[in-house]
Amino acid sequence: MKDFIDDELIEQLLEATRRPTAARVREVIGKARELKGLSPQETAILLQAEDRDLVSEILQAAREIKRMIYGNRLVLFAPLYIANYCANNCLYCGFRRGNKELNRVALTMGQIRGEVEVLAREGHKRLLMLCGEHPDRSGLDYFLEAIETAYGVKTEKGGEIRRINVEIAPQEVEGYRRLKKAGIGTYVLFQETYHHETYRKMHRDGPKADYLWRLTAMHRAQEGGINDVGIGALFGLYDYKFEVLGLLMHARQLERDCGVGPHTISIPRLEPALNAPAAMTPPCPVSDEDFQQLVAVIRLAVPYTGMILSTRETPAMRREIFDHGVSQISAGSRTNPGGYREGTSDGFRAAQFNLGDTRTLDEVIHDISTHGHIPSFCTACYRLGRTGQDFMDLAKPGLIQRFCRSNAIFTFMEYLEDYAAEETKTAGKKLIARLVAETDPAGVRETLTGRLARIEHGERDLYI
Repeated sequence: MKDFIDDELIEQLLEATRRPTAARVREVIGKARELKGLSPQETAILLQAEDRDLVSEILQAAREIKRMIYGNRLVLFAPLYIANYCANNCLYCGFRRGNKELNRVALTMGQIRGEVEVLAREGHKRLLMLCGEHPDRSGLDYFLEAIETAYGVKTEKGGEIRRINVEIAPQEVEGYRRLKKAGIGTYVLFQETYHHETYRKMHRDGPKADYLWRLTAMHRAQEGGINDVGIGALFGLYDYKFEVLGLLMHARQLERDCGVGPHTISIPRLEPALNAPAAMTPPCPVSDEDFQQLVAVIRLAVPYTGMILSTRETPAMRREIFDHGVSQISAGSRTNPGGYREGTSDGFRAAQFNLGDTRTLDEVIHDISTHGHIPSFCTACYRLGRTGQDFMDLAKPGLIQRFCRSNAIFTFMEYLEDYAAEETKTAGKKLIARLVAETDPAGVRETLTGRLARIEHGERDLYI
């Protein structure tokens, strides 16, 4: 495939849209409310808006669109790092090959089972499994065995992992077929930076130095049968406005070539990492205000694409931008292999990056539920085949809400019954009672009430 990211075109768009008029910004916001997405030029206009009143209007539109499409749900997951050996030397990553002080770890299957048991006993149902890129220490065969091991874990109270999304180095098409056969959900891979020169500077050697091989991985994944793919950029490596337009170009190319764009877009900001110079001193740091704006703009540009926020951000920042477009969040995370069982302060010496939010899963759930969000562990769409184009066919006319809201409430009730602290359980059941009372039509409310009663009496894994 040819390289479809045009640096010169992106820079021209940003230059042409400098200092947009208030009327033009509001015109684009109005188009965004039609839920048909935005062109790169329209997206650039919103990114270039500097007047705080106009930015507030962008944030408000993002809140409205997020509620219309995703409601007030927040899907929760935990990252599971299984190895930190890496053949690459990326300047922003603690796993980089040149980091001689990192404690290198490749978990055994027994250790992976132990990690998953801890997560399942906390209440997690969804994982993102990932590792460094090393052909000998963490190749595809090892990764596939780890997936099988994780799916095989069963703990008390019906504890299990129902869906594993994966982040693994670019594969040939056959590798993606094998991942699909293993029962994965979404395949996630970040380009890190779409700016070619910055990419070369940050990836000086190793397999990851091949920009085009990484850029076209999502095309190969879809050719290999993986319907849901997730892209992302690491904000702070280059101008965030350029990166947002790069993400949009990537999304549009996938839709053009494969019939459906990315299922998710991840929005991590650089955080400190051991012996990673670009992480300790970001080349293009993104302020909190700019971060909020870029999140909102992405939501307006690709309204039906999920947006993932990690625990790189602080609790206060996460709370601030949940409403601006985020639909999935990690919680109770560790970024060092073995970190869930060990829980030691030495974990930083084996971690990919520092955490901004170190709260437990229960603390996060209590926080978001008391702010009116529905914590969700739902995996129904994966198991019922509502993925790829089928998911978008339901999402675009607004029909997916018929399933997602109810399924979120069911999985939230499971968590409250089996794992929640007493304070969280009280707050959560109060929220569920309000949600049921607000449900319309009456038939849906009756279904909700009936199934919630069944969950309280011990049934599990109910979904529609």
